[in-house]
Amino acid sequence: MMNIKVLVVDDSALIRSLLTEIINSAPDMEVVGAAPDPLVAREMIRNLNPDVLTLDVEMPRMDGLDFLEKLMRLRPMPVLMISTLTEKGSEVTLRALEIGALDFIAKPKIDIQSGMEEYASTIIEKIRAVSTVKFRKPGDAKRSPDSVLPPVAKGIVSTEKIIAVGASTGGTVAIQEFLKNLPPDCPGILIAQHMPESFTHSFAVRLDGLCRITVKEAKSGERILPGHAFIAPGHSHLLLRRSGANYVTELSQAPPVNKHRPSVDVLFRSAAEAAGKNAIGVILTGMGKDGAVGMKEMKEAGAYNFAQDEETCVVFGMPREAIALGGVDEIVPIQNMSQRVLAKLRSMASGTTRI
Repeated sequence: MMNIKVLVVDDSALIRSLLTEIINSAPDMEVVGAAPDPLVAREMIRNLNPDVLTLDVEMPRMDGLDFLEKLMRLRPMPVLMISTLTEKGSEVTLRALEIGALDFIAKPKIDIQSGMEEYASTIIEKIRAVSTVKFRKPGDAKRSPDSVLPPVAKGIVSTEKIIAVGASTGGTVAIQEFLKNLPPDCPGILIAQHMPESFTHSFAVRLDGLCRITVKEAKSGERILPGHAFIAPGHSHLLLRRSGANYVTELSQAPPVNKHRPSVDVLFRSAAEAAGKNAIGVILTGMGKDGAVGMKEMKEAGAYNFAQDEETCVVFGMPREAIALGGVDEIVPIQNMSQRVLAKLRSMASGTTRI
């Protein structure tokens, strides 16, 4: 089996050296070149034909986003962004994911050398995951026009219905696709997306500006209202709790689950306990198995669950594991997910009474 060929693009000689050492330590991949800027990288891509590109978001001579946009138009390939843990870095990275980058790794703020060495297993794992993607240009997937979205039937909007969403690799774009088609009076939504804490606020703000519903980074003890989505902050688990007749958010600093905090399993388990049959679970693209056990627990508690299909996933790992455990009721392309969830909510509204 041939090694995964990686091209490293970063203006920092230290980062180029560290990434090269980390990637070459894996038995199934090798760095075929390291470029200090996009113009050098352009020639290396032509000559070396890499399988995966790691790209710094802030580059000299040519803006990283401009380079990525040209690359996706002329020679689309798997790109893993190397991002800074800053507000500007998070905003640029989120834009890069919309343009076509598949995932990102955050640079440590201090002690770069030891920090990058700590991230070695994550870097290798993510390169391995994105290298398997059958790449297609953004926008190639068939989309259902907004104009044909089903109307929200009377009875859907109620405080006891809840939607719990989990995602990882590729999830920022998938979550945006799901949320942008939801009406402003849909049930409250809780979201666990694997993401550093410096990114989740920018992610929520970006979604809030693009969607008809209100999207915000979650705080503990907030009442969950219809038409509101709460993104788990990158430093905490997000849980659903009951407070009298209302649902509220709860944040927890408990240890990571499945190596993640926030963890999708933690969110889904809390939805099973607090909402039971009044919950809908949605598991989207992501690497690993986080959320599979929690989704099965939701189903056993009476919830109805959806998984994103393999064709539209960047990485099918998390949906695949949930399906294999028997926790999924429907497998749906991401461009149809909001319509299917709304349809299920209509059927729940017509067949249930308020609790």
